[in-house]
Amino acid sequence: MLHHKISAVFCVSLIVLFGLVRNDMVIASSNKYKTGQDTLLLSGKPIHEISEKDIIDIYHTVFTPGRNLSKKSETKAGLGPFLAIVPTFGYAMSSGYMFSLTTRTSFYTHLDKHKMSTVMVNFSYSLKNQYWTTINSNIFPEKLGLNLSGDWRAYKFPTNTFGLGTHSSSKAEPIDYVYLRLYQKAKKKILTDFYAGIGYMLDYHSRIIDNDDSIQTDFKSYGITKNSMSSGLSFDILYDSRTNLNNPDKGIYCNIAYRHNLIFLGSDQNWQSLLIDVRKYYRLPAYTRNVLAFWSYNYITIKGHPPYLDLPCTGGDDFSNTGRGYVQGRYRGKNFVYAESEYRFELTRNGLFGGVVFVNAESATEWPSNRFRAIAIGYGPGLRIKVNKRSNINVAIDYGFGEGGSRGFIFSLGEIF
Repeated sequence: MLHHKISAVFCVSLIVLFGLVRNDMVIASSNKYKTGQDTLLLSGKPIHEISEKDIIDIYHTVFTPGRNLSKKSETKAGLGPFLAIVPTFGYAMSSGYMFSLTTRTSFYTHLDKHKMSTVMVNFSYSLKNQYWTTINSNIFPEKLGLNLSGDWRAYKFPTNTFGLGTHSSSKAEPIDYVYLRLYQKAKKKILTDFYAGIGYMLDYHSRIIDNDDSIQTDFKSYGITKNSMSSGLSFDILYDSRTNLNNPDKGIYCNIAYRHNLIFLGSDQNWQSLLIDVRKYYRLPAYTRNVLAFWSYNYITIKGHPPYLDLPCTGGDDFSNTGRGYVQGRYRGKNFVYAESEYRFELTRNGLFGGVVFVNAESATEWPSNRFRAIAIGYGPGLRIKVNKRSNINVAIDYGFGEGGSRGFIFSLGEIF
């Protein structure tokens, strides 16, 4: 069975590698369509001449008929801010029934509108007595040639853990903790779309409680304390040719981050890690807004013994998006590799509704051998609803399937990657 999974992931990895190294997609030419960087034809009309719609337009169509809010995508006037606010009552795999309020503010910092900056704020509460707040920012002060990124979180989060490695048991072990994360990085532009810089990263877990003392688990064997702190510096190299982070339709994103946690900065112990995060986007076919996207996310512990809850895991990325089809934290280990491919397509010509299909593969090293032994596959469909056409933000509603009957909804404001 394992060799079938390895073959499947090998194929996925080849597709990802193919997408990352190709500079352009070779598509058969046709006299009917003319393609270019900004000129795309659809049904004989340039795409930028087709009026776009979002849910605000639908609201005014129903409640204020006669008011013309149609917009052509070539006339995204102004620097912003462009605001999207989405309240949600739904069900998540890690939280059960929950209420969430998410805002995403997008804006340009310069008239040339080279890159759109974003700030996303989320407030959530679940019936499992979980509550959390996150603030994610990615800002490009163009005049200063900087990229400022932040990931701030505060959690009170009773949840489950499943042990270490992809062979870990599907039996959930209840735990509880309070979590504070403060990541802030500043990178300077070196060349076009190329940045390098430094940052500070803090992960602090307190009041860690194991709610099941009856059995010995990886959580206990690895070594747990009531509190844990990882505090250190990050050294980053970034290449980002995307222009819209909310909904990329072309370009490459590549971030390499070396993290060095140090006792003298408050860390429980010294340990180092390396993160390699690469993404590539193609319009496919080239004359449409449809996008074929690839993502490779790899986290390696170079040296030391990170606290259990700071180990890389399913859903452990900045926006908790890896591993659709599995509950957050399902697979965890000292080293974690992940690959995903997604096809995004329009369901309506005005861009109001869209769909996606996705497939992913992940593997975490076992404990204590620290070897990769198995691979977990996830897949599923999704729906997209345009919330703000000026910043091209969608509400993403996905349903993921995993192994062993794992399945569930995933909600997001903006694309998964």
